[in-house]
Amino acid sequence: MGAGVVHTHVAPDGTVYTHTHSHEQTRAVLNRLSRAIGHLESIKRMVEEGRDCSEVLIQLAAVRSALGNTGKVILEDHINHCIVDAVESGDMHAVEELNKAISYFIR
Repeated sequence: MGAGVVHTHVAPDGTVYTHTHSHEQTRAVLNRLSRAIGHLESIKRMVEEGRDCSEVLIQLAAVRSALGNTGKVILEDHINHCIVDAVESGDMHAVEELNKAISYFIR
C-alpha cells in the first residue's frame, strides 16, 4: 500500500519538480471510509423509517466526526511522507497546495 506514486509539479517559473507520494495509512483510511459509508446508509434508513430527528442528528454528528478524523489521518500521512519528499526536492508548490487543502478541510 505504501509503495508511492510519482507526482510532477511545474512551478510558476517553469521548474519541474518530481517527488513520490507515499501513503502508509491507505488501508486504514479505506476501512474508515467504508465504515462511514455504512453508517450513512443506516442514517438514510433511519430517515426513511421516520425515526426521531434528534437520533438522526446525533448519528450525523458521529459520521461528521469520523470523517474529520479520517481527514486528520490523511493529512498526517501526507505531511509525513509526501510533503517531506516534496520539500527535500525543493517543490514549494506542494506546500502551497497543502495550505489550500488545509483551508478547505478546516472550514
